[in-house]
Amino acid sequence: MKWIASAAFGLEGQTMRDLKRLGAANAQTMNVGGATFEGDFSLAFAANLWLRTADRVLLVAAEFEARSFKELFNAVKAIEWERYIPVDGRFPVRARCVRSQLMSESDTQSIVKKAIVERLKEVYHVEWFAETAATVAIDVHIRNDHVTIGLDSSGAPLSKRGYRTWNGEAPIRETLAAGLVLASGWHPWQPLIDPCCGTGTLLIEAAFIALARAPGLRREFDMEKWAFVDRAALDAVRREAQSRYDSSAARQIRISGSDIDPEALELARRHIRQAGLANRIVLEQRDLRDLHPTGEPGVILANPPYGERLDNQRAAHVIAKQLGLLHARTPGWKMCVISADMGFERMFGQRATCRKRFYNGKIECEFRIFE
Repeated sequence: MKWIASAAFGLEGQTMRDLKRLGAANAQTMNVGGATFEGDFSLAFAANLWLRTADRVLLVAAEFEARSFKELFNAVKAIEWERYIPVDGRFPVRARCVRSQLMSESDTQSIVKKAIVERLKEVYHVEWFAETAATVAIDVHIRNDHVTIGLDSSGAPLSKRGYRTWNGEAPIRETLAAGLVLASGWHPWQPLIDPCCGTGTLLIEAAFIALARAPGLRREFDMEKWAFVDRAALDAVRREAQSRYDSSAARQIRISGSDIDPEALELARRHIRQAGLANRIVLEQRDLRDLHPTGEPGVILANPPYGERLDNQRAAHVIAKQLGLLHARTPGWKMCVISADMGFERMFGQRATCRKRFYNGKIECEFRIFE
């Protein structure tokens, strides 16, 4: 079976590498939007549990070309939907259209829904569907007239780890946070400090990585309720992930964060408790100017406020300058910072040794590494 692990721009490569580590066959990045792979339902469930930077895992039901709604309708109706959707199954449809003849996403959703209904009417000999059973969400993606029909095995986006139930100002998405930790080159035996930790997402994702904790371990996925999937096989995959975490949970980690905002720190403490990491991550209220790390050098990883995100350019420049001074007084430490501020390096006082491009929400950012 062919699957797609969708991912935001800049995270496709990491998603592909993680798929290969899971043993996925033919894992390769797509031109846009993630990575494809082949495998059975157990592998797809492992992908849902373990992928740190992907948004969703989709089972590819069909791929075809369509330049008219008639072509779209006929191709969708030809799919054997009865293999996936029971007579009382719920099947919402969402669509995304890019640079194609068919550009109306609402019309595309309606046509696809109608085609599925007509197919199921003929198979089940009913005129009305209650849609009260398990959800099999249909994902329609049209790009350059190429249509991909996928079944969403994830349900809620994979960024929903289950620990962040409160949001502070301008939070970073969990999948991007994990991607930044991995892109920083940090090793779990090294110290990691986030001097602008906010509500703690970078710290928690780093701890998950260090402790071999599957990010999806404490949540459910739609495919667990699909009638055509062996639930026992999925349970075995989850037990294996839990076992890996149990064997690593006592591992020593040196992850700490600080922030000047007491309200943000209180949210961070709540999130850390929700993640099951109480007493594993050190938090303190501290101004950047008062931060003086000691001991073995490690990585300073920061997602500081920046102008486009918080509409306060002057304050963002002050923080960039303070981060530069922090780097200057911590020889041997690597500093990694994500920012949309084009003048960041000028205020920081040093050119980055490496730059990578990501999107924080809809904001284009650069991830800069200073060594």
